[in-house]
Amino acid sequence: MANNLTIVMYHYVRPLRGSRYPDLKALELERFRGQLGFIQRHYHVVSMEEVIAATRGDASLPERALLMTFDDGYRDHYQHVLPLLVDRGLQGSFFPPVCAVRDNRMLDVNKIHFILASGANPRQLIDEIYATLDAKRTEYSLPGNAEYFAAYSRESRYDDPQVTFVKRVLQKGLPKSLREPLIDRLFRRFVTEDERGFAAELYMNSVELRELRSAGMFIGSHGDRHLWLNTLSVEEQRHEIDASLDFLSELGVLAHDWVMCYPYGGYDDSLLGILRDRHCALGLTVEVGVADLTQHDALLLPRLDTNDLPIDGKALPNKWTCNATTI
Repeated sequence: MANNLTIVMYHYVRPLRGSRYPDLKALELERFRGQLGFIQRHYHVVSMEEVIAATRGDASLPERALLMTFDDGYRDHYQHVLPLLVDRGLQGSFFPPVCAVRDNRMLDVNKIHFILASGANPRQLIDEIYATLDAKRTEYSLPGNAEYFAAYSRESRYDDPQVTFVKRVLQKGLPKSLREPLIDRLFRRFVTEDERGFAAELYMNSVELRELRSAGMFIGSHGDRHLWLNTLSVEEQRHEIDASLDFLSELGVLAHDWVMCYPYGGYDDSLLGILRDRHCALGLTVEVGVADLTQHDALLLPRLDTNDLPIDGKALPNKWTCNATTI
């Protein structure tokens, strides 16, 4: 019986060349095609239902089993990913945040991505953040700017310290009452004043999500507002989970065998307790690794980023492909 499972995490997948935001950190569509070729040469793509059954001991996975997961509910996934998966007979698992789909609300994480992709200089953004810190330091008892930079500039695998600082301090480092107005101001300045219109283009809607499900794709929970769930109170955590479960119900997703994908990978013991109370089958983190279903907690499965696998269908197996084989 095979116990290892490679779970690959995707976000933006789109044609970048000639687009409005060619500097967006996205997977170029042609590279996604190439990666699908590599995956089908070296792995057996499995469905979420097969993975859930395997974690319960009701089924076994094939050698080099691989699960494809797509976070954040982007229209990219409907326009570009779905046709390729259907054409190849593959299942993907999709995790849309409720407020982005149902309310046409831009997620803060995406506002930050597009601010950075708009050509805004990270040094300029840092200066604006520092100006906010300086103006509000006494009122909020904020640490010094150098201390802030040291704390929030070292958490990324793919970004340099300046970009990492901008992302992390705007995602979670500042108090909400400072963070949200600053993000909104920068988004209006560098991207657009029409947030709802931008959101309507960026995210799938409920009709498109139902089409994904009808095509055999799996739809799971990514919370309501895409927050760092490990920074919330227990009541706020319950709201995030229950709002997402209500939304999944509206889409026709069954209340049992549902799957949680943690925004930013953030979780804590209280959140895990809520998930167990709500009969969550699996939880997906952003911890880097190949999952071992005999060793990992089913609510704490690691994933690889798309950047961890080759984008050339003819490429030789890499270290993660070799590690996917059960010993």
